[in-house]
Amino acid sequence: MSEKIKVSATFPVSAERIYTAWLKSKEHTAMTGDKATASKQKGKPFTAGDGYISGINVKLTPFTEIVQSWRSTEFPKKAQDSTLTVTLESVEKGTKVTVSHTDIPDGSGEAYKKGWKEFYFKPMKAYFK
Repeated sequence: MSEKIKVSATFPVSAERIYTAWLKSKEHTAMTGDKATASKQKGKPFTAGDGYISGINVKLTPFTEIVQSWRSTEFPKKAQDSTLTVTLESVEKGTKVTVSHTDIPDGSGEAYKKGWKEFYFKPMKAYFK
């Protein structure tokens, strides 16, 4: 059995700015405060959170959507990768970022939901001031 979560936050910058930062190693590192290796190419691997997260870019729709296979070092070895979909929506005060995370190992959903808020949205709020 697997779980799915969805979390959103709004940032006072353009969707292009967030999309670009998410897919550039140096900016992703600065945006979250943890070392990341990123790529703006479909099929290319990435890491984040000082190696805690790894995966592959599955689908990249410039400035609107990033879909990645995603796993953390806490996933059971036999667990399949989860799917992460980052949707960027222009709103009046910037960009609404929605993280939809599916195929999370059973019992871990709430921890990852908290993690997205604490380790991504919170530092991103400071970074994109």
